[in-house]
Amino acid sequence: MEDLDVVAWIQVSGGRMLAVRSRGRDLLYLPGGKREPGEDDWSALSREVREELDLELDRTSFRELGVIRAPAHDQPDFAHVRMACFTAAYRGAMAAAGEVDEYVYVGRGERHLLAPAAQAALDLAERHGLLA
Repeated sequence: MEDLDVVAWIQVSGGRMLAVRSRGRDLLYLPGGKREPGEDDWSALSREVREELDLELDRTSFRELGVIRAPAHDQPDFAHVRMACFTAAYRGAMAAAGEVDEYVYVGRGERHLLAPAAQAALDLAERHGLLA
């Protein structure tokens, strides 16, 4: 079984990482998603963040933090998720949009609210010194 290959945005504020809840999902995920045909990481992630949070990412601050692999949650066609994680500054007023019902900032003590790949991304953010 192939991995679900996605891109994700790691946004940290006040030592807490941004997470979103998509419609009908029980756990929180990171903003991002699958690439459309022909999209590179930047194009896919900036499109997904625009669709999910009504924000524009800043291309000049876009950088990769790393790639994680974790068990897939609520993805019956995939056993694992391969998630390329990026940071970038943004412009705009954050608002839940599209398939996203809510967004929240979570800390280490709330990791149980996160899907496995988002938990791994929280650990990645911590290794990079982004969490307080």
